Amino acid sequence: MSDAVSFQQINQILELTDELEINREWVEIPLGAESPGVVRKLDNGKLEIIVDADVPFEEWLGALESKVRAVFEVDA
Repeated sequence: MSDAVSFQQINQILELTDELEINREWVEIPLGAESPGVVRKLDNGKLEIIVDADVPFEEWLGALESKVRAVFEVDA
């Protein structure tokens, strides 16, 4: 995985959050991947999704939905 997140990858992430009915304005996706990746709710209420630099993107994306759901279950 590259350290840069492509616009195609961002679109794939946003398609997933769209399916979960999360408004795109409430999703922050940094353009740089990090190790480890992070999915968390920020103090301002937005969802931050940082792509994992060490995991192949398709594999990481496959696990993203459960990570997003877990963030919102904690807040419920």
